[in-house]
Amino acid sequence: MKKISLKKLGLVFTTACVAGVMAFALAGCGGGSSDSGSADAGSSDQLRFVTGGESGTYYAFGSVIAQHATNEAGVAVTALAGNGSQANVMEMQDGNAELAFCQSDVMAYAYEGTNLFEETGKVDCFSTVAALYDEQVQIVTCDPDIKTVADLKGKNVSVGAAGSGVYFNAIDVLGAYGLTIDDINPTYESFGDTANSIKDGKIDAGFVVAGAPTTAITELSTSKTAYLVSLDEEHVNALLKTSPYYSKAVIPAGTYTGQDADVTTVAVGAVILARDDVSADAVYAFTKDIFDNAADLTENHAKYAEVSLDKGASITTVPYHAGAAKYFAEQGKTVPTK
Repeated sequence: MKKISLKKLGLVFTTACVAGVMAFALAGCGGGSSDSGSADAGSSDQLRFVTGGESGTYYAFGSVIAQHATNEAGVAVTALAGNGSQANVMEMQDGNAELAFCQSDVMAYAYEGTNLFEETGKVDCFSTVAALYDEQVQIVTCDPDIKTVADLKGKNVSVGAAGSGVYFNAIDVLGAYGLTIDDINPTYESFGDTANSIKDGKIDAGFVVAGAPTTAITELSTSKTAYLVSLDEEHVNALLKTSPYYSKAVIPAGTYTGQDADVTTVAVGAVILARDDVSADAVYAFTKDIFDNAADLTENHAKYAEVSLDKGASITTVPYHAGAAKYFAEQGKTVPTK
């Protein structure tokens, strides 16, 4: 079975608990039942939630969500470090996680078997739990001469970790400006490594796709003068026409140290997914805990302020899990299901 970085955040696991979770994992996502009320999945309600790298928003926010659900919702959730959206989907496929954070575009690629999943084939044994917030495409640099995307031509640029959705976001943004991957010198680094490489002068710029403020950029901007590259209106509109899963986004001035003006960019959605064979009761309790308590938990993590029922129920590309659909129905929101 494929190994995953098991960084447990604030949850003590007993030997019996681990044994129960691993026994469930052996069923595998690919061969699991699509019955969302599976007795096996719901007997212990112990869910592994694969998030993101330690310098990203998935990891920080996911750990808070997992801890609160464990303490308050009667469902034990363990937050795990992850390696990007594609890798997170595969962790569910391989039986290493029951829940996962994923970019909205990447989950659609998986469900349809396109782009990142052309070679591996479609993965459709998961469902949507909820969209939580926007993930802005952030292009960060310490070079004041890089003012537009066009200025990246010929530069050393990180386009995200291998297996992440950031690569395709970078390709889309470059393409809107008439550039391809061959017009830059690409490197493939995580958010933290991207920031460190920029800081050390090893690369000129990097793409980071995560909810702003992002830890890696925050740390970079406090140690050096860093800049975010803004997209102009014309190229944003062109990108939205060719890639409708994006939305226009603005990163407000002051989000990072030294950022004295708003930055215009595009964003994808940060979505939580669940394997189909996780019990409906567990997913219902998990979903209810997030949305019922979001307004009171903004001090725990700033991203709770962006959580809303409208955004949560906004996904149309991948059907919702029965447990999540039950919660949204109680709130007057109808979502597609399998």
